[in-house]
Amino acid sequence: MLKNKEHRLARQQGMSLIGLILTLAILGMLVMIGAKVVPTVIEFVGIKKAIVTAQATGTTPREIMDSFDKQADVGYLESIKGKDLVITKGDSGFEVSFSYQRKIPLVGPASLVMDYEGTTAKTGVPAKMKEQ
Repeated sequence: MLKNKEHRLARQQGMSLIGLILTLAILGMLVMIGAKVVPTVIEFVGIKKAIVTAQATGTTPREIMDSFDKQADVGYLESIKGKDLVITKGDSGFEVSFSYQRKIPLVGPASLVMDYEGTTAKTGVPAKMKEQ
């Protein structure tokens, strides 16, 4: 009878209640962070598309800024405006760059800071980074 009980205990596998609770807590935190980060990434992609379109449609820095502002209004892009763009004269026309930070509050005093930057330059390095 003792052997039978030992045999059943040796075959038991699975997760304890505490392990399940910890796993669910970690997954919950990851989902919460993802739900707050994904919209900022979507906005970043929208801004990158908007600067490419603004660069293609504008012939002067003012026109590029105005074109970006119009696209930002339509696409609900609120992190930067046309005046925040860095527009430099390149070999094949104007190059448009941007950089900004998004602070995402998490819990209490903890927050996540995301640095975003992009450019239409063929080198892929934003104009502000070239100057440093």
